[in-house]
Amino acid sequence: MERMRVSDIMTSPAIVIGPTTTVPEAIAMMKEHHIRHLPVVENDRLVGMISRGDLREASITASINADSYELHFMLSRLTVGKLMSRKVFTITPDAPLVHAAELMTEQKIAGLPVVDEKAAVVGIVTESDLLRTLALKLREAEEATGK
Repeated sequence: MERMRVSDIMTSPAIVIGPTTTVPEAIAMMKEHHIRHLPVVENDRLVGMISRGDLREASITASINADSYELHFMLSRLTVGKLMSRKVFTITPDAPLVHAAELMTEQKIAGLPVVDEKAAVVGIVTESDLLRTLALKLREAEEATGK
């Protein structure tokens, strides 16, 4: 397999949100774009990452002792800045794709923001991108060998 780079498979531009985005807004954005990870950006710099799982967990936790009105009120005021992961692993567009796969496997993460030298988010690479690429390469290899 030729030496692939992160830029070969990343989704660009990445859909990003700010830390003041509310939980319902973030959920709606993920549903609208059929995504599970959102880099959180402030002043054009990456400050965190939020996943659908993070939002689901917050919703479940809030719902334990609240009626539906209280739940809606609490979630409408809760921002991703309070829930996001602040320790975010990143990768650059020119990094070998194998490095992204190794980092994601070692750290048990499903998405890596792709950043430039100024820490601006230029894309995202996810486990779905990696699996799609693996399937494509396996199919190409099968077709090349005739099996």
